[in-house]
Amino acid sequence: MTLDSLISWINSAVIFGTVIMFGSVGEILTEKSGNLNLGVPGVMYLGGVASIAGAHFYENYTDDPNKVICLIIALISGIIASALGGLIYSFLTITLRANQNVTGLTLTIFGSGMANFFGGSLNKLSGGVGQISVLTTSAAFRTKIPWVSSAFGRISEIFFNYNWMVYLAIIITIAADYFLYKTRTGLNLRAIGENPATADAAGIDVARYKYLATCTGCAISGLGGIFYVMCYIKGTWENSGTIEALGWLAVALVIFTMWRPINAIWGSYLFGACFWLNIYMPSSISQYISTILRVKQITHLQNIYKMLPYVVTIIVLIIVSLRNKKENQGPAALGLSYFREER
Repeated sequence: MTLDSLISWINSAVIFGTVIMFGSVGEILTEKSGNLNLGVPGVMYLGGVASIAGAHFYENYTDDPNKVICLIIALISGIIASALGGLIYSFLTITLRANQNVTGLTLTIFGSGMANFFGGSLNKLSGGVGQISVLTTSAAFRTKIPWVSSAFGRISEIFFNYNWMVYLAIIITIAADYFLYKTRTGLNLRAIGENPATADAAGIDVARYKYLATCTGCAISGLGGIFYVMCYIKGTWENSGTIEALGWLAVALVIFTMWRPINAIWGSYLFGACFWLNIYMPSSISQYISTILRVKQITHLQNIYKMLPYVVTIIVLIIVSLRNKKENQGPAALGLSYFREER
């Protein structure tokens, strides 16, 4: 593998990993409160379609759209839509005490259906499938750090050749880890995820914490959908189901990180590297692997490469289970509805 190929592989891994990092960190925050939200793909769908819809109407009804306003409208629209998805989930599971697994899966179906309906409508308004494009907004999202991105040669290409949302994802991840493990509020939130009855007895408002954690977590996950639409596919809309696949990868990454946000940084990039391995793996090595595995078609080998993130997650889950350390396990009350009457 040449140096150029290696740098391209790293860049692709970072961009791909950023999408699932947003989703994963948001879900970790939600699960720390005891809510198991399997609606992450739907939330990312809602964030993505709302951001492109808001940007589309502003750009098309303004003679000279301003980049800053485009960016603000897209961000606010996407965050509100994904947070509303979290609010729906919270109302059903916290207030009405509906089954969390069923509610989360329903949110995924609802989010993908809503997004594909409105995304398809926007495509028709723009003249046909694949015609919608918010170039000004996408350019604002893909803005790189002005001088750092090219100041240090090859080092800049590896570490600084990314748009500002890549660094925002890292900042949010570090902030989430600090919040959960270094603040009193974070301690209260983790206490609710472990034993809501005890936390309630200690005077912690369980419902309020769960609502805030879930809605905030969904808003962060929604940033993954915004990043995918505005940066990954450059301001267009597609109905290929890729957002849903990335949403499930984000859920898998939660287990891989052992519910520690800080681990999502290197974990998401590792997932991205595994995902793009089939493109950047030297042909000689691929041929050798094909011979060992007796794989004749290159498409089959590519599918094996794409399985790697999930295989690694399963291996980590097995290792964590065998070690049986409390700090590496999920919250004890994860997925369980809290009935205060039973306290």
